[in-house]
Amino acid sequence: MKKFASVLLALLSLLSLSAAAQTVRPSLPSGIIAHPALWHVQGDAGQVYLLGAVHVLPPNMNWRTPPIMMALSRAEVFVFEVPEDEAAVKELHGLIQEHGFLPPDQKLRNLLHPQFRDDYDAALKSSGLDAATLERERPWLAGIQLMFAQISKLRYAANNGVDSVLMEDAVRHHKPVRYFETIADQFALLAPDDRDLELEEFEAGLKDLRDVAAGIRPMVTAWANGDQSRLDELINGDLNQFPQARKTLLEDRNLRWLPKIEAMLEEKHVFFVTVGAGHLTGPAGVPALLRKAGYKVEGP
Repeated sequence: MKKFASVLLALLSLLSLSAAAQTVRPSLPSGIIAHPALWHVQGDAGQVYLLGAVHVLPPNMNWRTPPIMMALSRAEVFVFEVPEDEAAVKELHGLIQEHGFLPPDQKLRNLLHPQFRDDYDAALKSSGLDAATLERERPWLAGIQLMFAQISKLRYAANNGVDSVLMEDAVRHHKPVRYFETIADQFALLAPDDRDLELEEFEAGLKDLRDVAAGIRPMVTAWANGDQSRLDELINGDLNQFPQARKTLLEDRNLRWLPKIEAMLEEKHVFFVTVGAGHLTGPAGVPALLRKAGYKVEGP
């Protein structure tokens, strides 16, 4: 998978992606049992549970294993990547309006180099979207639309994602909620300043955008099986070919989150942290960083 498509899969937690998802028809049987990995960290005063989220899932996937249920029952504070409340949605929509569209005299297809226009047309056909829907959008936003139009056909949706479900649970039970990042933080990762590079990456990823299922189905399967090695390979493997993207999207963010988690371990609370599954896998993952810092981390 090319860099652009890899970046999109790495950023499934953005609210813009949640808004793009629509359910169309089922492709998987209901009642799927998942056993995602769970970590536990004991600090001097506090405790932290870590759960990796796939931010879009099929309906009726049961991931609440007994260990997860036990951890949730003990949790006093919930922590997520970004907020999803009404104010956050309003902020996101404002950012999209400001940074998501082309100047009035430009159309997306006309910006593409001739050799990529057939790939663009094929991606449009696979998605079921009308060209008029995308013609005024910048490549980064069009890429999200193309990807989620296909995801929706699989009946995967963001409102089935672990983080969305747990955020609703936390609000319903009046639990305190914290966030690692702001909407603006994550939006900056998605909407690049370099327009030429943005177009180049969009063009390079068009072939992959014709078959998004080939990327997301194995990822969900690995997560559901608790297969961390396979998950690391699928989510982060492609980014290894692009060191700067990996540094920006994963490594730097994990390092920024680490002291915040260490501070939680000094508080007399039990925290339940839910972040994208790619942030918890491999040697640059949060559990590995905590172990390197000397903490005892229970889990894979």
